Amino acid sequence: MHSSDTLFGHPKGLFVLFFTELWERFSFYGMRAILVLYLTAQTTDLTNPGLGWTSDEALALYGWYGMMVYFMGIFGGRIADKWLGFG
Repeated sequence: MHSSDTLFGHPKGLFVLFFTELWERFSFYGMRAILVLYLTAQTTDLTNPGLGWTSDEALALYGWYGMMVYFMGIFGGRIADKWLGFG
């Protein structure tokens, strides 16, 4: 590897990977927090209307969403392995 292929002793592609992962995590966890705020906001507020759910309902949906993000990868992997194959 040439010295021009590195940045601070690391491959240049590592910085692209790092910042891509950083912004992906920032947006994922940020959107989850904004989801709860949107669900619990009052529906009568014209400047920032929400759905008017209770905190318990919003956090239950948040929990289901968080579980499904990780859990559905198992089913998706099974479908890919059993039916879709190596396309």
